[in-house]
Order: sequence, then structure tokens, then C-alpha cells
Amino acid sequence: MRKLVVLLSFLVPSLVFAAGSNYPLDKAEYDLTDQASLQRGAQIFMNYCMGCHQAQYQRYQRTFEDIGVPLELGQENLQFTGEKVGDYMKGAMPKASAEKWFGTAVPDLTLVARVRGADWLYTYLRTFYVDENRPFGVNNKVFPDVGMPHALQELQGVPYDSHEERLIDGEMKEVYVGIKSDGSGTLSPEEYDQAVLDLVNFMVYLGEPSRLEAEGIGRWVITFILVFFVFAYLLKKEYWRDVH
Repeated sequence: MRKLVVLLSFLVPSLVFAAGSNYPLDKAEYDLTDQASLQRGAQIFMNYCMGCHQAQYQRYQRTFEDIGVPLELGQENLQFTGEKVGDYMKGAMPKASAEKWFGTAVPDLTLVARVRGADWLYTYLRTFYVDENRPFGVNNKVFPDVGMPHALQELQGVPYDSHEERLIDGEMKEVYVGIKSDGSGTLSPEEYDQAVLDLVNFMVYLGEPSRLEAEGIGRWVITFILVFFVFAYLLKKEYWRDVH
């Protein structure tokens, strides 16, 4: 019984995520060493996500320092509600208002990249499409019946399911070819994909701010262990030389 409980504790999270859409995920080629991308992602996050969401387990000061933004410049351009630079990154929307407008409190985004994964986020933000039956007029391929508006529509434009007539087995058939914008956004499709990748890059950083530092320490530790192993092996041979 104990073994069964332990096994289920590992399987349940997987089953929960598997219960969602089976839409294929695109690969998010993010790069945490690209500070320019992180800065662009932070700008999008502060302008388009923080109005409703928050990253309440991360401080502004730590964020600005890690992504290479001077504190004064960050306060001037990335903080909009009078917070101090040492404050946590809390959203502007009161919890009571969120529950009233959306039916529930909006989720915190600090760890969403670790929970969902970068590929999920990247695909999710690029697969909104018009659905007049939904309260906000949009739906999502990765998250069916999504309960939020398309926050980045200003950048992408109005996204529609696109179909084309193609000759298949001697017959003209309508084939789904993906989601396309109506062109009303401020960015081209290529620019929008890059903007989403920058945002995902920043959200991956939020989920684990010390990741690069930890990886650097890990490489030094592994190097030390390898060097120590060589000396330990040589010492062992010296001690046991007369025995053998």
C-alpha cells in the first residue's frame, strides 16, 4: 500500500496535465544568457501581464539586477503603481475585483514556466483564436475554454483559424493550416513569435532566477570531483602497490 501511494504521488501531476489538450507543442528555443531577450521579455511582462497577474515571489530589484537593467531605469519604465524597487512584483488588480470579473482569482506567474514548461507557454501564447461563444471572444488550442482574454492581441492582431482548399486523393478538401492574424497587430508574424519567445525566456528566468549561477557552480563541482578522482585513484594504486 505504501509503495502504491508513493507511485500515485508521482503519477497524479502527470495525469492532471495529460487531461488537457493534446495539441502538439512547439519548441521554445529560449536562452537565459541573452540579456537583451530577457529585457524585452520583462517589458512585455510588465506591460501586458502585470495588469492582472503578478509574480509575487520575485522582487523588482533582483530582477533588474539579474537582467542588466539599471535600478533607476527599471523603476521609471517597468514599475507603474508606485512600488519600491525592493518590493515584490505584485499585480495591479485587486483579488476581489479579479474574482468578480473572471470568476476566480488570477494565478500567480512566478513559477508557471516550471509548472507548465517553456514549450507549453510558447505554444499557448501563439494559439489564441477567435471564438464568439467564449466570454472574451477567444479560445485557445492548448488550453480549451480558456478563461482569459488574448492579452497580446494588440501585438499579434486578431487571430483566426485558417483553412485552405487542397487536392487530396483526387478531391478538393478543406484542410486546417493553423492560426493566422488579420494583420491588424503592431508586429509581423515573425516579430510576434520572437516577442513571445522573449516573454517565455523571461518567465523561465522568473521560475528559477539562480539557474545560471547554479549551473556554473555545478560545472565547477563536477570538475573538482573529476580531478579529485584522478588523485584518489593514483593514491589508491600507491597504497596497494605492495599488496598486489
